[in-house]
Amino acid sequence: MTSTAPVAGPEGRQAHPDHLGHVIFITAAAAMGGFLFGYDSSVINGAVEGIRGKYDIGSGTLAQVIAIALIGCAIGAATAGRIADRIGRIRVMQIAAVLFTASAVGSALPFALWDLAMWRVLGGIAIGMASVIGPAYIAEVSPPAYRGRLGSFQQAAIVIGIAVSQLVNWGLLNAADGDQRGELMGLEVWQVMLGVMVVPAVIYGLLSFAIPESPRFLISVGKTAQAKKVLADVEGKNVDFDARVAEIEHAMRSEHKSTFHDLLGSRMGFLPIVWVGIGLSVFQQLVGINVAFYYSSTLWQSVGIDPSSSFLYSFTTSIVNIIGTVIAMIFVDRIGRRPLALIGSAGMAVSLALEAWAFSAKTAEGTLPNTEGTVALIAAHVFVLFFALSWGVVVWVFLGEMFPNRIRAAALGVAASAQWIANWAITASFPSLADWNLSGTYLIYTFFALLSIPFVLKFVKETKGKTLEEMG
Repeated sequence: MTSTAPVAGPEGRQAHPDHLGHVIFITAAAAMGGFLFGYDSSVINGAVEGIRGKYDIGSGTLAQVIAIALIGCAIGAATAGRIADRIGRIRVMQIAAVLFTASAVGSALPFALWDLAMWRVLGGIAIGMASVIGPAYIAEVSPPAYRGRLGSFQQAAIVIGIAVSQLVNWGLLNAADGDQRGELMGLEVWQVMLGVMVVPAVIYGLLSFAIPESPRFLISVGKTAQAKKVLADVEGKNVDFDARVAEIEHAMRSEHKSTFHDLLGSRMGFLPIVWVGIGLSVFQQLVGINVAFYYSSTLWQSVGIDPSSSFLYSFTTSIVNIIGTVIAMIFVDRIGRRPLALIGSAGMAVSLALEAWAFSAKTAEGTLPNTEGTVALIAAHVFVLFFALSWGVVVWVFLGEMFPNRIRAAALGVAASAQWIANWAITASFPSLADWNLSGTYLIYTFFALLSIPFVLKFVKETKGKTLEEMG
């Protein structure tokens, strides 16, 4: 995030483009990929129990069907950048839109469990592509003075996508009279939940035809005249376009293409700073945040809450997620990344411990006493709030800033891969762990939240106010 006050861009370029509204439209259209990222990631929350009942499967198999999308996410994230450099940013958005659409239709109309899993992987590939191409495109078309604020559209779109998916799920469940396998439009309601994603997916695809290609890509393939036209639309008319093109060409020539080999140190495999980035990514997931977005409806039902109420609580949790994200965006440049991370870790540890205590009172009938039920519900919302206002945003800020220029791209890729792996581990293990001991599972998450505090204090350096060049 940049300061909210308008400032001059590099080389005195105007901070106020002639068509700021057009720039905002372009950015918002690209951020639809982020919306679909959030929507597709969390819409499965409402379908978990329906899938379990339809195919009569145990927790272990169910977890694999839910978590398998994350394999697709890793594939999509690993390949999107290279594909975008070959065929362009807009074409990658269109490919992602097609994959989102196919995944929505296929997931709504599966023949069997195996092809449902296949469609989940396809949707995961689209999520991975959207997670890479959206921020890259927005950074390349944004005027310098507005880049930070416009860049935040992606994260905002993700959390809004999560919230909308939970609201839609709740509405569809109520339309089916609270029966997660009730009939709606000739299908079981969980199928409709997964199929509704076709609407934003088609909108994303249509919007991709209404926005221009990135000037950076156009210059890379020799389409300089088109690049100048796009620059005129997004940076204003009072710009020396020949100088801008020369500046972009020089930046592209001088970029160091970091490789995996650049990340290796002498003793510990990776360089110490790379291990810190991996640690941040892994801790972000090991506190169990995605349990709240993938399994919260199932979790609440497992302690005696009726399906309609459990879906409503999933929606209110996602609203809290939005509020926390806004708080983080406001304060990350004011009080710094490190203090926010520490505040978040402390808040998560306390709220997770309270959830563990409350779930320890689960009765043989699978319910919670009134007091423990209230504590569990409040603590779950507080946990999401503290995560969103800290680690949910701060980790990505750290990863974008903490690495030296010469290794930034490769190190970010390794850290992001570690995050997907940790996400998969938590997602795949939760149903079986919950069957074993729900309270004990939350104690494990509490342990990792506590452990993240000394990790930040000892290994993570503040990056607030430092230029990227100061990172080494």
